[in-house]
Amino acid sequence: MELSKKGIECLRELLAPGNRRIVIVTHTNPDGDAVGSSLAWAEVLRGMGHAVTCVVPNKYPYFLDWMQGIDEIVIFKNDTEGRAARAIAEADILFCLDFNAISRLEILSETIQANTTARRVLIDHHLSPDEDFYLSFSHPDASSTCYVVYAIVEALFGTEAITCRMAEALYVGMMTDTGNFAFSFLTPELFRAVAVLVEKGIRIPDIHNNVYNAYTEGRARLFGYAINRKMEIIQDGTVAYMSLMENEMRRFQFQQGDSEGFVNYALTIKKMKMSAMFLAHRKFIRVSLRSRGDVDVNLFARKYFNGGGHKNAAGGKSFLTMQETIDHYIRSVREFADEGHLG
Repeated sequence: MELSKKGIECLRELLAPGNRRIVIVTHTNPDGDAVGSSLAWAEVLRGMGHAVTCVVPNKYPYFLDWMQGIDEIVIFKNDTEGRAARAIAEADILFCLDFNAISRLEILSETIQANTTARRVLIDHHLSPDEDFYLSFSHPDASSTCYVVYAIVEALFGTEAITCRMAEALYVGMMTDTGNFAFSFLTPELFRAVAVLVEKGIRIPDIHNNVYNAYTEGRARLFGYAINRKMEIIQDGTVAYMSLMENEMRRFQFQQGDSEGFVNYALTIKKMKMSAMFLAHRKFIRVSLRSRGDVDVNLFARKYFNGGGHKNAAGGKSFLTMQETIDHYIRSVREFADEGHLG
């Protein structure tokens, strides 16, 4: 990944005037990378003397509650006082982290679009970004948005500017978006960055334990139920899918983030090339897709589920019933295979 020198200088000029009113926004169902990059970048900007508000469309997973500074994030869906809307309306700069299009903000999109004077700056690593940004740091070859933020901080100020708290937030994103450093652009530069974060004093075992070993009993039982009762395998053992209805999730006291990682599990099966998770919501079904090797689920999501993402991790939505969604998925997989995309 190589940052544009022109882009860095443009960003430096944009941030040069003191006390800018800045809002950092990230995507719906914010994950470790979204939250980590937001918290770290906010600390950088506050250190420059700017007034910063971090906003997320809805609640982040409970297993991130321990992160320093997370209580300062405004959850738009629960913001009865209108703090987020006011901050966005008054913002001079809107930093858009870990998503490639304003539409991905869902309930927050209209509020963002209403501010037509703020400079919008994209910092992201997803494919096919929208073009309506004043400045864009879009790097699909980066393992995480946290790594892009790390590189920007290094380019602007050097690694001396990274505090332990900032390093911890950045590591969370790097760790979670690579499946604990198991996939997705594992470059020498990434591990050199991790070395710098360790030098700042982060405790990797503690971070890992806080994120991966802090689930509820209900989540553990839901996982067992999903694998045992709901995982189906098709296409001669190379493609899998799971589905969960709202009543099934309620049985296990489902909380935001509980289904994290479920879609990956089928890929532990030797022949498996592609996996899907269908999660029912009130108005639609959220589709999560994972693959390994050359199977491009970004292409699959764009073609069949109005979505997108990365080559081996993507998502989309379905506005059909669950059974209709599953039937559509099975037909789409067959067509995808017939076109040679499943190897």
